[in-house]
Amino acid sequence: MIPDKEFKTVVEYAPLISLDLITIYQGKILLGKRLHKPALGYYFTTGGIIKKNETIQKAMRRLAKIELGLELEKEPKFIGVFEHFYDDSIFENISTHYVNLGYMLELSEAAKNLPKEQHSTYKWFELEELLQSDEVHTYVKNYFKKGN
Repeated sequence: MIPDKEFKTVVEYAPLISLDLITIYQGKILLGKRLHKPALGYYFTTGGIIKKNETIQKAMRRLAKIELGLELEKEPKFIGVFEHFYDDSIFENISTHYVNLGYMLELSEAAKNLPKEQHSTYKWFELEELLQSDEVHTYVKNYFKKGN
């Protein structure tokens, strides 16, 4: 893992490449309430940054394991590239810019015993409920809006 001092420099001067796993089971979308900046306190998709020299497929498997507590049965479906800009980050007075690779992950059974390191609670949302909720971050809603 990159030391905090170097990672702070990266966050300050470069975009981060990340994967978002839009997790679906029986038509409902799983979101977790974020414990950390950016997007602290909002319901958000699971995911995270891709590490240097880590393939996208390896990152997907790692993130599914640590964010959802499961092994991938099949590769999620790529839905597009998105950008997220935040005024804050895990570092004081530094903004964050993500280039997000969105992937739709359809589960054959509901995820259980979800990890609590990144999200305090989890909720399965109906699409319309997700789009209407003030607790769901705008960037999550963008995954489901036409034209994105």
